Amino acid sequence: MATIADVRRRPHERKDLWWLEPVLIVSVLGGFVIYSLIVSVQNANYFSDPYLSPFYSPCLTTGCIHPTFPIIGSWYTLSPAFLIVGSPLAFRVTCYYYRRSYYRAFFWAPPACAVPDARTAYAGETRFPFLIQNLHRYALIFATTLLAFLWWDTFLAFNFNGRLGVGLGSLLLLTNVVLLSGYSASCHSLRYLVGGYLDSFHRASLRYRLWSWANWLNARHARWAWASLVVVGLTDLYIRLLSMGVLTDPRIVF
Repeated sequence: MATIADVRRRPHERKDLWWLEPVLIVSVLGGFVIYSLIVSVQNANYFSDPYLSPFYSPCLTTGCIHPTFPIIGSWYTLSPAFLIVGSPLAFRVTCYYYRRSYYRAFFWAPPACAVPDARTAYAGETRFPFLIQNLHRYALIFATTLLAFLWWDTFLAFNFNGRLGVGLGSLLLLTNVVLLSGYSASCHSLRYLVGGYLDSFHRASLRYRLWSWANWLNARHARWAWASLVVVGLTDLYIRLLSMGVLTDPRIVF
């Protein structure tokens, strides 16, 4: 009988473009990580009245251009993005779908079906640092808390000096928070939280409806994940270009 080592050394026989998906994932995820790091370190051009970049929301220091909840004094001189970026980052890194994606694309474990794993040994998520993947359900709590602030930012994005209005930035922020909400609501951990651990839905009709709704969203979790990733980057880029004076926001004020 063939051993596991024999199978790993055996050349695959796939003739299709199986490598296209891993390359695309590396490009998109890698590009997003690099972009996020650059804009978080920059500590500038993250606010263009009335738009606040989602990378800097909530702004927790008194030194912010547009403070949201200034609970940290002027002694803090680093980028305010560092104070909140950990929560959404931990939520995405430990996400079940993203784990599948970057395990295949970056670690080639395995890169595709019927293609040998690049590693000679497999320990799953039983060793450090992959043990931290179990924190996903807790990261959900902090990521959901940040959503409340993003919805508030979206509400403010339709307020132009006390007058109701709609700008391209308003629509981008609205699209961004809807996609992020869909991504969080379709999370596997949320589905379990609302009803997955119940032995019976008897006398729990509300829990059953929430669980069914979460199941419907979860079937489209990959779409929510990629769409929200791309749009949150585009939203920040748009606000950044407005702040730098490169673009002018088209808007209608009533």
